[in-house]
Formats: sequence, structure tokens, C-alpha cells
Amino acid sequence: MCSINGCIDFHNPKGVDKAAVIAAGKTLSRRGPDGNGVHDFGGVCFYHNRLAVMDPAGGKQPMSAMFRRKRYTIVYNGEIYNSDALRRELKMQGAVFFTECDTETVLWAYMIWGEAAPSHLNGIFAFAVHNETDGTVFFARDRLGVKPLYYAQMGTKFYFASEPKALLAHPEIPSEVDEVGLWQLLLLAPVTLPGQSVFRHVKALPAGYCATLSREDFTQKPYWQLQASVCHDDAATAAERVRELLVDAVTRQLDSDVPLGVLLSGGLDSSSITAVAARVLAARGKTLDTYSFEHEGNRESFSPTLFQPEGDEAYAAALAAELGTAHRVLTAPTATIAAELYAATLARDLPGQADLDSSLIYYCAEIKKQHTVVLSGECSDEIFGGYPWFYREEMLQRDFFPWLHDPMARIGLFDAGAVRAAQGFDFMRDVYRQSLADCPVVEGESESMRLSRRATWLSTQYFMANLLERKDRMSMYAAVEVRVPFADHRILEYVFNLPWEVKFENGVEKSLLRRAMTGYLPDRVLWRKKSPYPKTHNPLYEKLVREMLAARLGQDGFLKSTLDQRRLAALLDGENSTWFGQLMARPQLVAWLCQLDFWFEQYRVKLV
Repeated sequence: MCSINGCIDFHNPKGVDKAAVIAAGKTLSRRGPDGNGVHDFGGVCFYHNRLAVMDPAGGKQPMSAMFRRKRYTIVYNGEIYNSDALRRELKMQGAVFFTECDTETVLWAYMIWGEAAPSHLNGIFAFAVHNETDGTVFFARDRLGVKPLYYAQMGTKFYFASEPKALLAHPEIPSEVDEVGLWQLLLLAPVTLPGQSVFRHVKALPAGYCATLSREDFTQKPYWQLQASVCHDDAATAAERVRELLVDAVTRQLDSDVPLGVLLSGGLDSSSITAVAARVLAARGKTLDTYSFEHEGNRESFSPTLFQPEGDEAYAAALAAELGTAHRVLTAPTATIAAELYAATLARDLPGQADLDSSLIYYCAEIKKQHTVVLSGECSDEIFGGYPWFYREEMLQRDFFPWLHDPMARIGLFDAGAVRAAQGFDFMRDVYRQSLADCPVVEGESESMRLSRRATWLSTQYFMANLLERKDRMSMYAAVEVRVPFADHRILEYVFNLPWEVKFENGVEKSLLRRAMTGYLPDRVLWRKKSPYPKTHNPLYEKLVREMLAARLGQDGFLKSTLDQRRLAALLDGENSTWFGQLMARPQLVAWLCQLDFWFEQYRVKLV
């Protein structure tokens, strides 16, 4: 894992400002503390920060090679899990390898297969390749968008980077937010619109897309899209296929030249990955390292809810003992997760998910002391139907994104005229409706299947994208690489087309995955109710973030000028209800307001 960034100007005979590209790249140095490099040729300047995971000695970037009298240079961020198989195939077509690093695999894949290269890759990636002979740059991003890639076009200059902060480091790219950006912040954030950011000039290459920049234009297109088809596999057949796919994905992702572990919450998803990984490593004579997360004071303060019926700690410890893993429990101090809220905002370039983000920064910093790579269970709920909005009628029928239980919870705290709240809601509702219309379907399929597809489509396009962004930014802030086996596109492609009755057998969410993991997990884990990523329940946290909010309202800023004090008082005195996802309640909303005000201040945001 690494960071990439660059500037391209094919129309300036003097090239681009190399020093400015390097300076922008240094804003991403946390993503790659193990080395850096620069490529500057023909109006193209690339910069790379490296986190060495595979072939530490041989994988320096930017990396160049010659093929058929043409010279190519790549900057790449990611991991390719079918690299060995690809190398054998590429060698038969003329590739000559000098390293064991998958960067060289991706470079040769593009040199031989051109824009079809991303379709051959199984992994997580974002990369740019400069064809120095033809004067073009090719970009690609993995199918589910695990690795980020942002860009901006200003005049004849084209900028790209792993995170928006590196783009905003260029004086030519102002930190401006227009109405759509503001509505994303106040209605959707931390979810953002596909292909967008909240910054006016900063776009994202969509997941599953590639693009080519030439002197004439910048063109992008999908190389992969989720397709709807009919699959009549019964539950037993489907479970066997899912087991095969997951075991293969986990096994591929256990290869690393640096220490590797697994995040084990004790829930179905992380436990499935842990059980497979432990079995694979045991066959190799190795012991798996695992981590679980807890919050200071949660044992005393936890109370069950619809979304979080019980704690995880006992399940994680018991399973770790049964599987024989070397297990560690990381406990986040309450004062630390409050203090790290602003670091989390800087890491994400966005007001995010409050203590869910800041606690992850803390956990990753602790993990980094012993491990550089971990496997995590993201994407399972979106693929297998684990969220309440997959099966709760009132959430399925809501005419808005179903994880936003109260769309007006945040934007309603501000002066309605200043933020144009009604117009923003109407705009985002139209976006939602268009997203439903874009969902792949099969003509004439059942209502249950249609609703299942819609829930999966919305979840993968929006909610999962947010969780993947969060995990990437918070982990890479500590230079920890997180791999997500459930994000293997083959799993999504298969499960998307299975009948809903197979995925929700006997009215049990994720019954397909539970059936697939039978024999790997004990029943007490296999059939327990879903429990999401842990948040703090310690009342000290809300006390601390209320104090932080009061301090911010005592100084000039976005909140002081736009927040409706009467509505804020009603929030602070009212019911502590969930408004986003499964965990974001009043303490998280108060913390988010602090993050928002800090973000406006630190990024010098100008509303346009």
C-alpha cells in the first residue's frame, strides 16, 4: 500500500512544477513511510510514497520498463492477489520480470493488454501508467473501490492523488464547496455521491472504471459493472460456492512479506475470515494473530438496542481461544477518541463518523506497533443482506437512502435559508430515485428479488463505499494496510443474482453466509445476531464532545454563523436516537458538528 499523486500538462513545453508535485505528495507521507520517488518526463510528473509489503527491496516506485520499443512508467497503490498466475501468463507473452513485487505485474499487464489490463486483476488497486512514447496516461481503480483515486482538471493541467488533500495542496485548486457539496455534507456525509467529492473541483474516478488522458481529452469508462442474471442454485449449492469463493479470497490475501493479522470482532463476518485464515496458516505450521476492539467504560455503560443487541468481547475471546490465535484486545480510552476527532477529520478530508473514525485511528496506531497488514470483514453486510434495511418494511419503502433514519437530523439544525434545506432534500431524493432506476434487474423477477437487488445496489454504491473509504483513510493514517476478502468481486457477482429466499432463509439475515461457514464456526457465533463495529457508550464521551462544541461555538466559524441555537438546544435536551446507519446517535452528531466546524476552519473552505 502506498500513495500516488501527480500533475500532467501535455500543452506546456516547460513541463510541470516538479517541486509542487513533490510538496503535494509529502502531504500523503503517512500512507507510505518506507520510501518515495519521482518521475518527471514529457509534461508528466508522478510522485510515490511507499508502504513496503511485498518485495521490500525490489518494489521501488515509480517503476519503468520497455516493451516493443516503448517506455512505460507506473505509480501504483494496492495489492494484486492473483499476481503469480498473471506473471506466468504474461511471461508467455514476452514479459521479463526483475522483482517479486506486484507493481511490476500491473505494469506488464498494461504494457501487454492495454486498457483491458484491469479486467485481469484480482485485487485492490489504483494506478497511473505513463506511456512515454505515445504521450498518454492510463488510470484504473479496482472494481469495488477499495483503493481511492481523485483528480482535478484546471486549465491544461490534470492532477491526481490518493486523497483530496494532495490536490488541494496545489494553489491552483481552491478549497471551494458549492451547493451540491454542501448538501452532500449536511444530508449524506460521510457518504458522498459516486464519482464526486464535496469539493467543487475534486472528482473521484468511480469504482470499476479506467480512464485515459491524452493531449486531446480525458475519457473514462467502466471496465466492470455489476450485472443482473437468473441463478437457480438452491441453498446448499449456493453455500458451497460461497464457501469456495471466500476460502479462496482469504487464502490469496494471506501472502505478505511483513507481519499480518486479522481483525476479529466476534461477529459472523470477522469470525468467518479468522476461522479460514487460522485453518490455512495452521496447515503451514503458523499461528494467526488477531485483534479485537473495545472502548473504555463500555462494560459498565452498554445498553442493548435494535442495532447493537449485545457486546462482542466475550465472543471474540472465546473464538480466539478455540481457534488457537494469538489474540489481543485493544481498548480505546474515552478521552483519546474525543481528542482524535480532529485527526480523523484530517485523515479523511471530511467530517466523518465521529468516534467510529477516531477510535479506528487509535486502534490502527496500536496495531502498527506489531503488524503492517490486517484482514477485515467489511462488505459482507452489503453483499449478503445483513443490514436492517434489507428486510425491515418501513426502511425498504422509505423514499430516501434507508440508512438515513432522519434525513433532516443534521441539515435541520442550520438556518434553512442559508443552506437551502428543502431544495437540498429534493435534489438528494432525485439522486436516490435515479440510483434505484439504475439498479440492474431481470425483467419479470419477483418483488422480493427486486427489493433485494435494490438494497444491495444502494448499499454497495453508497454505504459500502463510505465504509471502505473510512477504513482506508484511518488505517493508512497509521501506515497499516487493510485487506477486505469479502470485497472480492466474484463473491458480489455470484450472491447478487441468488434468490432472496436463499440469502434470507427462514427469515434469518445472512443465512447464506451462516450456512456456508457451518463447520468453520461454532453455533454460538454462527447464529448470533449481527453486532456492528463497536462505538463508545461511555457517558464521558458525550460530556467531552459537548464541551468541544461549546468551545467551537464560542469562536467565529461556520457553526456560529449558520447553526440555529434553538434547534441545537432541542437536540441536546432531546432523545438520544440513531440518525445514521446503526451507530450514529446524539453523541456522534455533536462530535460531527465539531468535526464540521474544524473542517471549515482547517481547509479554509469557501462556499460558492
